[in-house]
Parts: sequence; C-alpha cells; structure tokens
Amino acid sequence: MEDNRIIDLYFERNEEAISETSEKYGKYLYKVAFNILSDNEDSEESVNDTYLSAWNTIPPEKPNILSAFLSKTTRYISLNKYRAKKADKRSGSEIDMAFDEIEDCIPSQNDIYDEIETKELAKLISDFLKDLPATERKIFILRYYYLYSLADISERFGFSQSKTASMLHRTRKKILAYLGKEGVL
Repeated sequence: MEDNRIIDLYFERNEEAISETSEKYGKYLYKVAFNILSDNEDSEESVNDTYLSAWNTIPPEKPNILSAFLSKTTRYISLNKYRAKKADKRSGSEIDMAFDEIEDCIPSQNDIYDEIETKELAKLISDFLKDLPATERKIFILRYYYLYSLADISERFGFSQSKTASMLHRTRKKILAYLGKEGVL
C-alpha cells in the first residue's frame, strides 16, 4: 500500500493503518531498533511503541516521508530504552563503540549553551555530509545514525571490516577538521 494511503488510514482513525504500517515497514523498523538494543524482545517492544506513537501523532501531524518519520521515532524510542537499561554501565556494545568513535567530533553538552547552537551544529554536520562522496556518506550515516555494526556495513558494501573502519576513521578526521575550521571545536 502507498504511504499516502497509510497516512489517510491514520487520519481516518482506521486500525488497519497499524497493520499496513507493520506489513510495509515492520522489518525495517525492527532492524533500526535491534541495531541499538541488540535484544529481540526490546526491539519488538520499540517497534510496537513506534506504532502507538504514530497512532497518537498522526493526526494532527502529517509526515512528508512516512519511512523517515517511523525510523526516527523508532530510533528515539530505542535510544531512550537503551539509556534506561544501560544507565551507569558501559557494555562494549555496538552503540557504545559507535558513540566512543564519534565522541571526539561532537562538543560536549557543556560547550553547547542553547538550542540554537545545537541546531547550528546539526546544520554544519549536515552540510559536511552533503559534500562527502555518496559511499562515505552512506557508511557514516549507517554507523552513526542507524548504529549498524562494522560487519553489517562491510557486508552491505562488499568491503573488509578494516577498510570500513579506515573509511570511518578518515571521515571522523575530516569532520573534526571541518568543525575546527568552522570554529565549533
């Protein structure tokens, strides 16, 4: 079913919206959640929470791109669930490793004084990513937004894990230099 029709079902308050959303995007949303949580039950719960959130949000909101709206919601729910489960613990999971890798590129909360500066930082990072070659950009986003493992990314692009890790390292160095040039770091 087309996304516009699924959104119409939400606006009609037709429960078929949930089943159509699940049929079309369930596996994708599960993958987003599992990349963060690494737990089947928690991932399924996050996906179900995404459906509930969509039901409660649409209407009045009408997403332009349903898949992006749903994945962003799943990511947010999963990250909150991850933080709650891992409070004060570092487990060495993929998400911890990804956060450790990118940590030096992002100023700490103490360096960002208000929401405007945060939005400016997001815009700078977005501008930086737009100028990257497509493969580097996709790999960066898969690792640091969707939190894919190096193994998954390497398999998807047909690269060795060491090549993928090297590409990510070079991209992090580039973003550090870019943010330094822009006066953020």
